[in-house]
Amino acid sequence: MELVRDGLNRYRIPRRGKMRVDAVIYVNDYLRRFLGEDKALEQLMNAACLPGVVEPVIGMPDIHEGFGLPIGGIMAVAPDGVISAGAVGMDINCGVRLIRTDLEARHFNKSLLRRLIERIEHYVPTGIGKKGKHQGITRRIFEEVVHRGVTAVIEAGFGRPGDEEYIEEMGCLPGADISACSRRACERGEVQLGTLGGGNHFIEIQRVTDIFDEELARSFGLFEGQLTIMIHTGSRGFGHQICTDYTNKLAAAAKRYGIELPDRGLACAPIDSPEGKAYYQAMACAVNYAFSNRQIIMADVARAFADVLGQSPEEMGFQLVYDVAHNIAKWEEHGGRRLLVHRKGATRALCAGHPANPPVYRRTGHPALIPGSMGTSSYVLVGTEKAAETFFSVNHGAGRLLSRTAAEKKITKEEFERAMGDVVYNVRSYKDLLDESPTAYKDIEQVIQTLVDRGITRKVARMCPLAVVKGVD
Repeated sequence: MELVRDGLNRYRIPRRGKMRVDAVIYVNDYLRRFLGEDKALEQLMNAACLPGVVEPVIGMPDIHEGFGLPIGGIMAVAPDGVISAGAVGMDINCGVRLIRTDLEARHFNKSLLRRLIERIEHYVPTGIGKKGKHQGITRRIFEEVVHRGVTAVIEAGFGRPGDEEYIEEMGCLPGADISACSRRACERGEVQLGTLGGGNHFIEIQRVTDIFDEELARSFGLFEGQLTIMIHTGSRGFGHQICTDYTNKLAAAAKRYGIELPDRGLACAPIDSPEGKAYYQAMACAVNYAFSNRQIIMADVARAFADVLGQSPEEMGFQLVYDVAHNIAKWEEHGGRRLLVHRKGATRALCAGHPANPPVYRRTGHPALIPGSMGTSSYVLVGTEKAAETFFSVNHGAGRLLSRTAAEKKITKEEFERAMGDVVYNVRSYKDLLDESPTAYKDIEQVIQTLVDRGITRKVARMCPLAVVKGVD
């Protein structure tokens, strides 16, 4: 496969065969050597074959093989093109939320951190298939949640009015319609609001170790030595079921509409077809569900801190900084064109002054939140005007180097413990976390620096983990 250098930290795969547009990948010299170790580039080329795709299809520095579009992939489509469930992903609106406090991390020793994560687990069920602890409320408001997003859970007592101003899409993607969701999807969704899940999902207590832009950091309420909390989870079994349902439906639809699929994982249908419209409606339900799930978890984390520290969330200065989606498709304006932008394992990063920014961050550009792997740094960034070349998108994390199976086979106890350092975690056996070991992921510093050096992002702050809650079976 031909990779042509196309400026600093960018490579191009020229259109060939059935590709309708070029593909572009952002990597520096260090990350370039990992390209070709899986099928991610092939998947990017496959996406470039779909009807209506707009040049270029993009791979971020954390790119790795997924189902359909690679994780770390961006695909923009014209209104007469297609919508694909595989270009959004299984965990619809898997995303990250950052909470700031007025607390100083230096006051939190390992004993206190362990008490905090144990109390968080008391309120927030973790692990695959776990059911929420607020079902008396969440079952009743489930339909409101999928249509109205976080406003519905705020009104039910989770968080404060105004939190929605610090969430992408104000916590509600328009166009949701529960009638597009299967009974099985709804059954799974009704009982899982307020749960973390497993895999790479986490709740992390962090310390702000570095401030790179004092003015922006002040605007975001961040300072060196501060204690922050990051929540990473998505739409749980609800979104997974919707993706499964519509991968099958869209594969059948593609055949009816005469669309040649380069890969079944990219099953798709015309955006304005009945099948395409139904998928968007169902996907929007899952997007709103995921925003609400993180809102409930944030409220429960605040309760856990209040229990342990004996202070109210207001006294501790608990405040949402921002909440960003990773796996989503939504309508946006780019270069004067209305496009349906699919982001799979990618984060929106609008520049200062962009009209799509939330009002509270219109002047600065909204925070782009980039979690590292477990045990490594996470970042707050902002996009620049140059981010227009990526449809105002950046990476969503570090990106896997080893599959889960390979990590479990190759990483030793000594390697795991060395990588985790002094980080407190909630799992007794290291074997339960081997597939999430920092050594199973790319170097977050290299991934971040790739787009910084390109001029697409600016670093605002770096946070290092103190304690982490993971979900295991």
